[in-house]
Amino acid sequence: MNRKLLTMLLIFLTLTLAVSAQEKIDYQMIQRIRQEGLQNSKVMELMSYLCDIYGPRLAASQQFRDAGKWAVGKLTEFGLEKAAMESWGTLGRGWELKKFYAAMTSPQYMPLIAYPKAWTPGLEGILKGNVVLMDIKTEADLDAFKGKLKGAIVLSRGEQPVALAMEADGKRYSDGDLKNIQLAQDGGGRNFDPAQREAMRLQREMQTKIAKFLKDEGAAVVLEPSRGTDGTVFVQGGGSYRKNSEMPLPSVVVSVEQYNRMVRIAQKNVPVTMEMEIQANFVDTDSLGYNIIAEIPGTDKKLKDEVVMLGGHFDTWHAGTGGTDNSAGTAVALEAVRILKALNIKPRRTIRIALWDAEEEGLIGSRGYVKNHFFDAEKKEIKPEYNKLAAYFNYDNGSGKIRGIYAQGNISIVPIFEEWLKPFNDLGAATVTLRNTGSTDHASFDAAGLPGFQFIQDPLEYMARTHHSNMDVYDHASKADLTQSATIMAAFVYNAAMRDEKLPRKYFDPNAVQQRRPRF
Repeated sequence: MNRKLLTMLLIFLTLTLAVSAQEKIDYQMIQRIRQEGLQNSKVMELMSYLCDIYGPRLAASQQFRDAGKWAVGKLTEFGLEKAAMESWGTLGRGWELKKFYAAMTSPQYMPLIAYPKAWTPGLEGILKGNVVLMDIKTEADLDAFKGKLKGAIVLSRGEQPVALAMEADGKRYSDGDLKNIQLAQDGGGRNFDPAQREAMRLQREMQTKIAKFLKDEGAAVVLEPSRGTDGTVFVQGGGSYRKNSEMPLPSVVVSVEQYNRMVRIAQKNVPVTMEMEIQANFVDTDSLGYNIIAEIPGTDKKLKDEVVMLGGHFDTWHAGTGGTDNSAGTAVALEAVRILKALNIKPRRTIRIALWDAEEEGLIGSRGYVKNHFFDAEKKEIKPEYNKLAAYFNYDNGSGKIRGIYAQGNISIVPIFEEWLKPFNDLGAATVTLRNTGSTDHASFDAAGLPGFQFIQDPLEYMARTHHSNMDVYDHASKADLTQSATIMAAFVYNAAMRDEKLPRKYFDPNAVQQRRPRF
């Protein structure tokens, strides 16, 4: 071992031992949190309301607002104060799917597993029409379809490969996986060479040209194959939530196996016909977006104005009921504050829950909240509340149990979190990594130099089966995992609320911040 590495290890070990000696943990309270969270959990009851009664919750929809009122009522019932739907700013127009039906009617009848994309228009009455296969490779290929698409239902691509499923959808992190997560990243992230970037640019241009061609030619509906298999349909948005944006054609995503069948029939020059009904409404009555906020007030005279936050995003996509994305995170946050109120804690700092709006459109609700309360990146303006935030803890990667936490490059916080996790090592939570993770609402805080953190969660079926799909439902959420997660969330929030000092922050230069839209 070289001298430099040895020196670094000794420094880190010294820091760890020093923090361990300083970190005051009320183990009796942690025991009570474990007992209430693990033995008296209400997390699945909350999940059922969120999924079965108030799901889905597309941003700006009436379903979102109805669910928000329920959440405000539930937080008030738990005993939290100042529960309200707080507007973060203007979002745009909502979209609601009222009715949908689609079937192939010839050469045989086949009801389709399919879903319209969000923010695409409906149809007038029931559409009965011919299916036209378009597998466009170059702009010149469009010429063959001029004058032939009026009222047509268009298959937008050719046959898609479907691989046999040889492995289970669900998985948990092994010890080796967690070791790899703990190691520093090899840098770079998603870097594309110039040729890849150019190919992506040309592909986007071609998609734009095809969409314009279809609309100009009077096509009725565009069908796309899902990337899922076995009847799972992954579907997001096909239009814009922004007011006065151009109206696209109705767009429907079809299960890949059924889509491929229609392609193969059309390739044999056998006529394919379909019937379809889409009743979809745009909602313009309220263009504001809303986060759901509530508090447990702090009691320490010196610290009560400081705030510890927890949460997850409240909005979902529309094909399922948002079970793992993100009723799971909402239920975990709600259950965590229920646990703390059930124990009648008297936190030194104020504890604030936030259920975020429009995460799926680019972390918009949490970014608006950070802008309004903490830091306006556009103006480079630090708000008075900026120095009052002790921490924000987020849950949004499915319903998998907590295995640890991402420290977002904050070296000084690693030994603190390691101490906090020790009472939960027996529940599988022990890993603290310096790595950053993105695309969840903690990134809105981290981008402003605030201590925002996302937990490491077992992946389960998240990316394989439920993320933005029709299978994102209550039945694919893990009760045991959510129970464990809510308990650990409650303990982290409690520890942060009771510390003598706020959690240490990374260096932050507000003048160096660039306003960027998060990548999804």
